[in-house]
Amino acid sequence: MSLKIRIDDSAPPYEQVRAQISAQARSGTLPVGYRLPTVRGLAESLGLAVNTVAKAYRALETDGVIETRGRNGTFVAAAGSAAEREASLAAQAYAERVRRLGLTEDDALAAVRDALRAAYGGSYGGSYGG
Repeated sequence: MSLKIRIDDSAPPYEQVRAQISAQARSGTLPVGYRLPTVRGLAESLGLAVNTVAKAYRALETDGVIETRGRNGTFVAAAGSAAEREASLAAQAYAERVRRLGLTEDDALAAVRDALRAAYGGSYGGSYGG
């Protein structure tokens, strides 16, 4: 398993680095705990400025995709990638099931809101306006 990034002229380089690392973490190509190259090392290998890669890493850390552990390095974070991936798979399975059952979108969303309220002890406020 290794980080693969390709930079082209389609978008700002920092955004390409951010998007590609994020996608690889979400897909599991980069597993939770994978140690990323240093900012300087990745910048050199891609032919980018150090500040460009640092900006991408900061955005990824803000998004919860990676975490910096001081001198130990930068790693793919568990919360951002694994939890979202698992939730996405569960949501896809649920959507397929309610479609087979013939429920409307409103009925399916109501069931999810009820389940979330129960799971959070009635404190789930929900933000879906459907």
